[in-house]
Amino acid sequence: MPRGFLALILHAHLPYVKHPEHQYSLEEKWFYEAITECYIPLLQVMERLQEEGVEFRLTFSLSPTLLAMMENQFLQERFSRYLQRLQYLARLEEERTAGDPDFNPLACLYRKEFDSIADYFHRRYHRRLVPAFQRLAEKGCLEIIVTASTHGYLPLLEVQPESVYAQIANAVYYYAELFGEPPRGLWLPECAYNHGLEMVLNDLGIQYFITATHGVLYASPRPKYGVYSPILTPGGVAAFGRDPESSKQVWSSREGYPGDYCYREFYRDIAYDLPLEYIGPHLHPPGMRTDSGIKYYRITGDSLAHKEPYRPQEAREKAAEHAGNFMFNREQQVKYLSGLMSRPPLVVAPYDTELFGHWWFEGPRWLEALCRKIAHEQDQIKLITPGDYLDLGYPLQLSSPSPSSWGDKGYHEVWLNGSNDWLYRHLHRAAIDMVELATRYREAEGLLAEALTQASRELMLAQSSDWPFIMTTKTMVEYALKRVTTHLLNFRNLNKQIRNGQINRSWLKKISEENDLFPHLDYRLYQDLETTVPREHNLCPR
Repeated sequence: MPRGFLALILHAHLPYVKHPEHQYSLEEKWFYEAITECYIPLLQVMERLQEEGVEFRLTFSLSPTLLAMMENQFLQERFSRYLQRLQYLARLEEERTAGDPDFNPLACLYRKEFDSIADYFHRRYHRRLVPAFQRLAEKGCLEIIVTASTHGYLPLLEVQPESVYAQIANAVYYYAELFGEPPRGLWLPECAYNHGLEMVLNDLGIQYFITATHGVLYASPRPKYGVYSPILTPGGVAAFGRDPESSKQVWSSREGYPGDYCYREFYRDIAYDLPLEYIGPHLHPPGMRTDSGIKYYRITGDSLAHKEPYRPQEAREKAAEHAGNFMFNREQQVKYLSGLMSRPPLVVAPYDTELFGHWWFEGPRWLEALCRKIAHEQDQIKLITPGDYLDLGYPLQLSSPSPSSWGDKGYHEVWLNGSNDWLYRHLHRAAIDMVELATRYREAEGLLAEALTQASRELMLAQSSDWPFIMTTKTMVEYALKRVTTHLLNFRNLNKQIRNGQINRSWLKKISEENDLFPHLDYRLYQDLETTVPREHNLCPR
């Protein structure tokens, strides 16, 4: 038995961004960049470790919207074309930089990287990445968990408990549809908890959830072991709290590893450095200066103008050094904690997956080095998943978590403030109408059932936590406003057509093709929970 355990949890989520109305969508590019820079590089790292016999256990949270995009053939085809353009640009860069001792090796590096990504996507997994994650889970390397269907901010939706139920129930069913069994754990969207959420999770067979540090630390009664052992909530579901020390070392761009001057500079891309007549045709969209993903400089210092050329070997060595530092710090941490606890302490370290490869180019290398170092010295600390830790059988303290999130200031302000508070009266009104529809027409068939199903899709898409977050951060506000209003208007029109018995078949077909996630979504999940939900919709048997 090691002295303590480390649970590394990577949360992968993107909103559903499919835009067939545009040949080149900036928002779809979020998805393509994440596949190219994060998901496939991390899968390659994990498969390399597994094939070389390196023992490791990681937890991956895959959101249902992300899974739906991975499974969507339209987006698979578009990503394939996106990747082809990247490969072509990298080859042009090899030619342009020929003879340049600083930049030509980097152009070659990108060309090889993009070719490797393309081979993995097309030949190894035939454009489907979900089986890649499933294979690693079957090999015992991953524990895959889920989050709410469209990453709805659950504490602000619980005015209508049916919304919370439908968000989670559909996520559990969709996960089981893809992976063949229901998930054990759930990542609360934005780590946001409010009293009573665990009751819904327990009803749907969820054994544990991940939440913010103070969600557990300020639980009542105060947990004896803080965040270093899970607590058992009144609903019978275990709650795991984030360790602040390990999070800061990786998250912080200034105090953490990603800000090291040896690492690649994210904000210096050839899309902004090269003449538009050369680079423009190869960008996404063509002619618009948006990141290409090819970056030739290291962080160097604070000035964006003065950057030194990137040195991949130095960056790899630094990533290995930082992995060793992270492991040493966790060993010292559990060494101290083990003297205060009657069980091996658990350090829960959750991160957004997009940090690894996109924002922090060396992140996958760091993770690989860390897994190798821990596997080599398992007497002090060992990688584990939350489910594995529960299987060890330690008794858990009964305690009620505190309302919390991992957003700025720790509660709900990011998702409820002056920039976005107007949204919730519309979401709540739509949820009331959806509950009424699902309850009244619970035996619907044919066109009526199709309209009810699409109404539930539109409501779920409007409930995504991404839209109020974007409004707060003021990054893509126009897009967020358009998305949420479009989904709400679609719902409103469907609601009117259903109640009047005048469903517009051609319009329904159009929006169903545009917003086509969750093909087997059951609108009856929105039935009134107090009176009419059939028991078969309440439980997901193991």
